[in-house]
Amino acid sequence: MNNESPTSVGRVRVERRTDGDFADTPTPRLSWTVESAVPGWWQAEAEIRLDGGRAGERVARLDSDESRSVAWPFDPLLPHARHTLEVRVTGVDGAVSPWSDPVTVRSVFLADGEWVAPFVGLADPPEPAVPGLLRAELDLGADVAHATLYASAHGVYQVEINGQDVDSAVLKPGWTAYQHRVVHEATDVTALLRPGANAVGVRLAGGWWTERFGFHGAAKPFYGEQPAVAVQLHVVLSDGTTRVLTTGPDWRGAVTGPVVTSGIYAGERIDARRAVPGWSLPGFDDAAWPSVQVHTRPDEPGAVPEPAIAEPVRRVDELTVQDVITTPSGRTVLDFGQNLVGRLRVRVTGERGRVITLRHAEVLEHGELGVRPLRAAAATDHLVLSGGDDVFEPEFTFHGFRYAEIDGWPGELTLDVAREAVTAVVISSDMRRTGWFECSDERVNRLHENVVWGMRGNFVSLPTDCPQRDERLGWTGDIQVFGPTASYLFDSDAFLASWLRDVAAEQAARDGVCPIVVPMVLPFGAKPAAAWGDAATVVPTTLLERFADRRALAEQYPSMRAWADALLAVAGDRLLWEGMFQFGDWLDPDAPPDDPAGAKADPDIVASAYLVRSLQLVTAAARELGDADGGARYGDLTERARQAWVREYTTPAGRVVSDAQTAYALAITFDLVDQATRTAMGDRLAWLVRRAGYRIGTGFVGTPIIQDALTSTGHADVAARLLLQTGVPSWLYAVTMGATTIWERWDSMLPDGSINPGEMTSFNHYAFGAVADWLHRTVAGLAPDTHGYRRLRVAPVPIAGLDRAATRFETAYGMAEAGWTAQDGQLVVRAVVPPNTTAVVVLPGGTETEVGSGHHEWTVPDPRARVEPRAVTLNSTLGEIADDPEAYEAVLAAVDALGAEWGGTLRSLKEWTDQRTLDDELVRLPPAAKERLQEALDGLNSRRVVPVVG
Repeated sequence: MNNESPTSVGRVRVERRTDGDFADTPTPRLSWTVESAVPGWWQAEAEIRLDGGRAGERVARLDSDESRSVAWPFDPLLPHARHTLEVRVTGVDGAVSPWSDPVTVRSVFLADGEWVAPFVGLADPPEPAVPGLLRAELDLGADVAHATLYASAHGVYQVEINGQDVDSAVLKPGWTAYQHRVVHEATDVTALLRPGANAVGVRLAGGWWTERFGFHGAAKPFYGEQPAVAVQLHVVLSDGTTRVLTTGPDWRGAVTGPVVTSGIYAGERIDARRAVPGWSLPGFDDAAWPSVQVHTRPDEPGAVPEPAIAEPVRRVDELTVQDVITTPSGRTVLDFGQNLVGRLRVRVTGERGRVITLRHAEVLEHGELGVRPLRAAAATDHLVLSGGDDVFEPEFTFHGFRYAEIDGWPGELTLDVAREAVTAVVISSDMRRTGWFECSDERVNRLHENVVWGMRGNFVSLPTDCPQRDERLGWTGDIQVFGPTASYLFDSDAFLASWLRDVAAEQAARDGVCPIVVPMVLPFGAKPAAAWGDAATVVPTTLLERFADRRALAEQYPSMRAWADALLAVAGDRLLWEGMFQFGDWLDPDAPPDDPAGAKADPDIVASAYLVRSLQLVTAAARELGDADGGARYGDLTERARQAWVREYTTPAGRVVSDAQTAYALAITFDLVDQATRTAMGDRLAWLVRRAGYRIGTGFVGTPIIQDALTSTGHADVAARLLLQTGVPSWLYAVTMGATTIWERWDSMLPDGSINPGEMTSFNHYAFGAVADWLHRTVAGLAPDTHGYRRLRVAPVPIAGLDRAATRFETAYGMAEAGWTAQDGQLVVRAVVPPNTTAVVVLPGGTETEVGSGHHEWTVPDPRARVEPRAVTLNSTLGEIADDPEAYEAVLAAVDALGAEWGGTLRSLKEWTDQRTLDDELVRLPPAAKERLQEALDGLNSRRVVPVVG
């Protein structure tokens, strides 16, 4: 055998977290990547070495070609275990790689009954949700071999040992469905302990535990009024003895420290005069601090935390001030140039007791801070100066903002001063970035970047709807539609698998119904709601498709079945989901500002389509997991429900009785109709989009699927126009208005710069950003052909208006790439296939092939039809003008020049058909319109004249 190999093992990891090799189960699954210069490299076998070069070394040989989600090949791990792990592989060519660099695998779970720490809090706090400090000391008589801190909270906290934070995570332990499930961290603190006296201190605040949830003045605490923390420190000394320190009544705590008040929605008041030097160091005099109060003992239901399986929230970026604005009212506002989620770090020197006030908002409205969308959330921090050099950063709150209004600054806050003194600290769950996209249109690139920022800001411990107002809840409908995009942009497997455990727990408490928000903290929304509760079936399926996460699918399968059974109970014998409250196609652009559910698509049509969809997914899950009886039962119900939908809601000619873009997109993408009807519905959908002037007509339900519905039925040209439209409503409208995240409404900000009058308006909502998944899979052309990208599908669909598009995605097997460039009537298609994978390639024009790993390139004729521009006159039909992007923009610009009122009249036109001419439409406009339009059309036609050569 040839042992010299151009092949090496790259990243070895323990699934699922991406920020370290933590084993949350005794039998974790393993993955590794391979780097090889050998084209078509394929694994023949692998060896896994545990504790190489140490006593007890073990090697497992695997006669397998799989390198992702590999079952643990050794005896189950024990609690507190620490091991090194290495991998080497042999290719089918017989070449053997070197051993990989070792990674340290650390158990983060405890044995049954081993958690003994009670949750403790401040004794007799003067009012609800009071922040404070807690502490205890531990004397160690020998050097520390290794030590692990297990800790959790009803609230948010950070631990200090001997004056140093134990890690960089913030807002620990995050938000889960606390009444059902609390998680603990397991932090290696060996380096922070020393022989002799040691001190453990906890900074504690209420966070989500004490927050008031609800709307319209009815908000109230849901979990509890006071925070509490549980700490269990395991120390193994060099002599082999073990010491355990736990929270208990011997701890002391006080309402003291710089954080005076703190709330997720309200913000934080920090008083630097209240600093307590040395409070987390040994020997601190805490005699005046009272003993803590025990809140929850470990023998009480739900009091034992489970190991966290997802990455914590951390500081992931920092932004500097881009501009200092003086508003019309004379206020000072800092602009960071990007809508973000986090808080400000402020370095300042001023007189003792001076208060600096920071107010945060996402937009300016008429030059002033736009705070109306925040509703009851104050989103305000108050900083009280000590009189010396102070550094402030709110710790237990966060804000969604691009702009920060500063009041009380000592001296003049110029741009140079602001850049030195104020930094925006971006926080997010610390997931690994895995997906990128780039094309020839910078507006689309900005749109994609907005999607990235929207996800980053709303993936803070759980998938929220928005990060700024008095909400920030785990709305199930939002992540149901955005999950595929999320799984591409970041490795969100662990994050979503953790949240799904909350979904299952909330369902179990509600007879299988997945509520509209998880964790469920609202007094309404516990009845089934289509597209929201369907997250129970859709998100586990997404984790299977994108991450090959069968563990999550198996864990959630009872929850998936429970949701399907709950829907079948309401659907009855007709197998139609009718007559109940529904969000429907939420935020359809035609819905009134005060009625976001008022969509064109009938809510019963949407609900019954989702009934079929969830039954489809439960059927597929049953078959994947080997449940033959479940597969047969739900498969039969799927077909019966599909036939009921077709019978009730479609006509023989292929129309849906709700003649709306979303209705057809559902029928096509959910496979509700046969092939002939599907084609007819695709044609009708394309016609509806054209009639609307190539403007989007969908809400939360239709938007993520309309582009797939168009391209899969042969209307990529229509999808291209829909993507590149800049008028309202459209994806690029917000880009033209300066958006740096995805908006909740298509017109969250109106063209005149005023905020949408609706009571509910956010400028950071990721749902409409689900279009990015189509950009990745279809425009650039990179998709999974089998679970987890073991076989890729490279099938780019070049669209009109772009000259190139490319995407990169870091699969579990390595980096994959796909894209195309147009050159002189040809398309150059490129792909990179990682080692140990293959790719099915469908080239533009239809040629199909399969390739192995390596770099690949093909040149094919550009199939996009070149349309020669035609003369445009007042007698041109509105449909002809809509089909001609240059003419469309020229006409609208000419009418805009008459004034906003008249331009708005034409821009809001809903009937761009071939049955009406431009001249017909002029009756709605002032007499000057015809002359202005004629001038514009003459100019357009003259620019389009092609000179005759020779």
